[in-house]
Amino acid sequence: MADIEKYLRQSAFPHIWCPGCGNGVVLASIIRAIDKLGLEQDKTVIVSGIGCSSRASGYMNFNTVHTAHGRALTFATGIKLAKPELNVLVITGDGDATAIGGNHFIHAARRNIDITTIIFNNSIYGMTGGQSSPLTPLASKSTTAPFGHIERSFDIGALAIAAGATYVARATAYHATMLTDLVAKGIENKGFSVIDAITQCPVSFGRKNKMGSAAKMMEWQKDHAIYVQAAAKLSAEQLKDKFVIGELHRSEAPEYTAEYDKLIAQVQAKRGNK
Repeated sequence: MADIEKYLRQSAFPHIWCPGCGNGVVLASIIRAIDKLGLEQDKTVIVSGIGCSSRASGYMNFNTVHTAHGRALTFATGIKLAKPELNVLVITGDGDATAIGGNHFIHAARRNIDITTIIFNNSIYGMTGGQSSPLTPLASKSTTAPFGHIERSFDIGALAIAAGATYVARATAYHATMLTDLVAKGIENKGFSVIDAITQCPVSFGRKNKMGSAAKMMEWQKDHAIYVQAAAKLSAEQLKDKFVIGELHRSEAPEYTAEYDKLIAQVQAKRGNK
């Protein structure tokens, strides 16, 4: 069992999250994954953007950087290029990662840089007032869609795979043990890893959509999640209104910082021979 308090900045508490928010569950899963792998705190960097989820970095006792909205991956890319020996994790929300940060997200995946990105996916902009995000489900209500959201949402797993990520997985706050294992596997992957962590926002999303208490929202996660092995045997009709959890994708590709170092060595060798 991980000693979670060891990895937390006690002076940063109490936290800002609303009662029933799932962000604490996701945070604990990340910490347990780090502990499981035995990563050194001084050699681990947590980078976050802006939003409810991104406040998590301030509570974590590592080298942490709380950056600008949508720019967590740009800062993380710079850190990883400057010090590739560090373990770099990005904490971001569904809006932070896929709206204002959308271009940075797809290009980090395309480069296959060794960064593990955990998306706290609560389907809404929580901190700024409950607006729809690119991951807000079709027909859901929000402050910017009071009569129902008419835009299709991203499938963040499919987007990450198409953009070039070499490890993609999904779990929920209800499936916290699975989430820990998937985050650990993402960290172990030598390339760009994306973990879609579906979590509940009972205040900004749950109330608008009459989903009940935080416990009821977690029951919804349990009832609508289909394990990837089971999903492979089901038809599209049977998977309607469900989402797949587990390891969605794993592949191999050259890692960006390693390729960058090779290029520098090649150029230096050529110049040395002149």
